[in-house]
Amino acid sequence: MLIRVFYTDGTFDMVKPEMLDYLLDKNKVKRFKRSTGWAVVGRDPVRTKSPNGYWGEERRAGLV
Repeated sequence: MLIRVFYTDGTFDMVKPEMLDYLLDKNKVKRFKRSTGWAVVGRDPVRTKSPNGYWGEERRAGLV
C-alpha cells in the first residue's frame, strides 16, 4: 500500500509506510493522506518511535 505525502518543499509523492516513518523522523513531510483525510504534521497525532526503535509494549521489564 502506498501513502500520498506532501513534502515540506511543496511536492507530492506516494511512499511505502516504512518510508513515511523515515520521512516523519527527518521532518521532511508536511502532511500525509489517511483514510480519514489529510493528517497535518504538528497538528494531528502521528505515530512516533520509542527511543530504542521498538514500537510495541516493553516486555523485558519483568525479567530480572
